[in-house]
Amino acid sequence: MSGSAREAGAVPPVCLADVERLAEDRVPTEVRDFVAGGSGDESTQAANRAALDQVRLVPRVLAGSDAADPSGPLLRGTAAMPVVVAPMAYQRLLHPDGELAAARAAAKAGVPFTISTLSSYPLEEIAAVGGSTWFQLYWQRDREQVLDLVRRAKEAGCEALVVTVDVPVMGRRLRDLRNGFTLPPHVTAANLGGVPLAATHTRLPGASGVATHTGQAFDPAIGWADLAWLRERTTMPLVLKGILDPRDAARAVELGAEAVVVSNHGGRQLSGAVASITALPSVVDAVGGRCSVLLDSGIRSGMDVLRALACGADGVMVGRPVLWGLAVDGEAGAALVLDLLRAELRESLVLSGCPDLTAARGLTAVLA
Repeated sequence: MSGSAREAGAVPPVCLADVERLAEDRVPTEVRDFVAGGSGDESTQAANRAALDQVRLVPRVLAGSDAADPSGPLLRGTAAMPVVVAPMAYQRLLHPDGELAAARAAAKAGVPFTISTLSSYPLEEIAAVGGSTWFQLYWQRDREQVLDLVRRAKEAGCEALVVTVDVPVMGRRLRDLRNGFTLPPHVTAANLGGVPLAATHTRLPGASGVATHTGQAFDPAIGWADLAWLRERTTMPLVLKGILDPRDAARAVELGAEAVVVSNHGGRQLSGAVASITALPSVVDAVGGRCSVLLDSGIRSGMDVLRALACGADGVMVGRPVLWGLAVDGEAGAALVLDLLRAELRESLVLSGCPDLTAARGLTAVLA
């Protein structure tokens, strides 16, 4: 850590919750609510955490190893741990370097970084940082704009195309509505253009400028036929993010998806949706090894990563903790979050008698 994060006498963060607490004093209330909040009564967000805490693992003993290797294959590549930095919008809200800093931290940690359609730096600049980058696509009303984003992502060297399928419209996020949340002038959707972007900076009582913009720009009628159309027009590995029903997972495989992400968007879309970890086992069964399965929503520790692996996931996506790290100390803060996550995962592997990820996926998980 650097700067104020290393004030004399301060105890350095030793877990992701510590980083979040440090960030609370460094982020304006409106921005903190935008990042931390969920949709509706935020019960789905709470359910993610409660459901993860209910998963208890049965450790093995006498593994014959004093170390554990958290690295392994992930989609078409390899990663230092089974973690992908999730797509998150407008990261310059948390730090001037925004996505550039977070992508550098991910590259140093040896994990993929997912660039959002709504990133506050152009995707080309983020991809140029180095490391493994994926690109997340929000389906635009203009199909030519969709194809242009996909083309740009491929030319920039992005290794996968992550299509978010659970946002036909933005969930009703009450904190943002109460705050009349808008983006400051220096933060924009750098990959997009056109008149609708003005909405992100227009403050109206009881409205969210971000939600207004997405309502104007995103196509709520996206369907399976659109994804089939896209599959025919790109050779990039296709990842569908926002799957909870096993029937949708099976259809994604039939469409040619190489991975699905079991996700309720961190509790930010359908209020009352099932917790992601609860939906995971049935999705794993439905795809039957025909594609990779990642878990998103609520991962807050290395133990949570191990829980996901034991429940059948090939890896996880981590979101908000990286943003809190950015807020605390830019690239160094984001790197700290990923370092803590890897250290916790390694310790959890050793304590559960797992020398590697294959063994982790063989652990027995029970519900407390």
